[in-house]
Amino acid sequence: MQRLASIIFVIICFISWPSVSKLQNIQTDVPTGQTVKHAGYLRIPFQDAVSTVDPGLTVDEHSIEVVEQLFVGLTDFCPKTYQVMPELATDWEANEEGTVYTFHLRKDAKWSDDSPITAQDIVWTIQRHLAPEFNAPMVNNLHVLKGTESTKQKKNNQTLGVKALDNYTVEFTLETAIGYFPALASLPIYRPLPRKVIEEYGDQWTEPKHIQTSGSYQLSEWSHGDKLVLTKNPFYYATDKVHINKVVYHIISDSILALNMYEKGALDIIGGRYLPLPQMDMPRITTDFVLRREIQTSPVFMTEFFGFNTHNPPLDNRLVRKAIAAAIDKKVLNDFVIWGVNTPATTFTRPPIFGSIDPKQETVGIPFNPKQAQIWLTEAGYPEGKDFPKLRLLYSTSEDFQNIALAVKKMLKHHLNIDVEIENRDWPTDYLNEIEQKTTHLFRMAWTADYPDANNWLYDVFHPEKGFFHWVWDNSEFATIVEKAKHLPDPTERKQLYRRAEQILTQEDTAIIPIYFAVNRLLVKPWVKGWYNMAFGGQHIRDWRLEN
Repeated sequence: MQRLASIIFVIICFISWPSVSKLQNIQTDVPTGQTVKHAGYLRIPFQDAVSTVDPGLTVDEHSIEVVEQLFVGLTDFCPKTYQVMPELATDWEANEEGTVYTFHLRKDAKWSDDSPITAQDIVWTIQRHLAPEFNAPMVNNLHVLKGTESTKQKKNNQTLGVKALDNYTVEFTLETAIGYFPALASLPIYRPLPRKVIEEYGDQWTEPKHIQTSGSYQLSEWSHGDKLVLTKNPFYYATDKVHINKVVYHIISDSILALNMYEKGALDIIGGRYLPLPQMDMPRITTDFVLRREIQTSPVFMTEFFGFNTHNPPLDNRLVRKAIAAAIDKKVLNDFVIWGVNTPATTFTRPPIFGSIDPKQETVGIPFNPKQAQIWLTEAGYPEGKDFPKLRLLYSTSEDFQNIALAVKKMLKHHLNIDVEIENRDWPTDYLNEIEQKTTHLFRMAWTADYPDANNWLYDVFHPEKGFFHWVWDNSEFATIVEKAKHLPDPTERKQLYRRAEQILTQEDTAIIPIYFAVNRLLVKPWVKGWYNMAFGGQHIRDWRLEN
């Protein structure tokens, strides 16, 4: 009966219906005639404006997507196995201790001005990103290199663990052995940048009239908040294998508008990171004769979760946090609120990433259990929610996120008699600034893998000193475990440590509430051939093609 009650009150949640008044003014660029064909270039929607294309400042998924098209990494990942594979580096080797990695670079890789990409470019780029005045948001991914702390504090680049042995050989010396370093080297913050252009134009170096790129595309137009246009880079080392000459990212905040454009042939892909499909249209999409044939589903290495600000009463009481976690029915959220194909989650690291917990084999975390939730809330001193203060829940502006927040608000009121005030802020600046002020109690967040290892989830996100959300929570046992697991060579022991870390994070201390492991549902036009979805990072558009 509890599950039935949950379904009933969630279904009757009021839903925000986006305005479609702009539809009549849309320029669809669809050829006249009976047969809709592709436009000769790829058209993709983004829900939010691209904040930056500087790899050193990249954080959000839209920027990561564009950076993937513009700049090559030392390494990449096989789309089938997600094993590390060469990109800018042709090969690499490590010393016996696993503390020194030597990468050999392609000699045919060039910048888009036809100048060579060298090992010196990599060294300079890493020095740039370590400079404290640059304030790189993902600089912690460089701290595995020897001497990075002294570089950051004293600018003593002579001790930095990266050096060019010659123009096409770069050597990385690590503080301690890290077996996943070749995967780490794929990150945007490691990708070489054009020193001359950056030193000449400063913050304006990423504007189309200045930028030099190394990837399969170059930046031709950037109308901030409107669209971003890429064109094929003729100096890319594999340019003859790039079949799509132009890519246009349209900024479209309204998913109904984007779906209308897709159906008229004005967009080639919609869904997932390319603007989620409108939930109110999912029943029609899944039954429509044409659209249902164009549905594609693919796993994403992303976990949606709610974070607690554990320093704000009453959330400084872990029994309160456990009660809230147990009162949220994640299956209902997925099946009836966002009409998703996601997998309800109780842990953070998304399977099958190394170090994750397979929910089919064991249960870690807190499942939906409203009776247990009421017991925990009573033990915390709030029987039936009596005298419980109003909570503040923050979410980033999105139809799906709003609907989830509304449903969670109703679930907590129904099961625990807890009142929740929900607010939204625009992503990323307003939203991240707001949660870092620590005035909210709960905040919606998602983490997408940078590389396929639990270190990227547990250490990089929640380490109490070096994690992305270091200010949310502090647990010394958790910190010790993830620090140890980071450096161990034995994979079996590492997995055991990560299992314990997940127990502490999601069950014993309940610092977060994992909601679901993401599965992308997209619509892809049949003329987009060779399409596949990368579960993390940017898409490999260079491998796609357009054919009627």
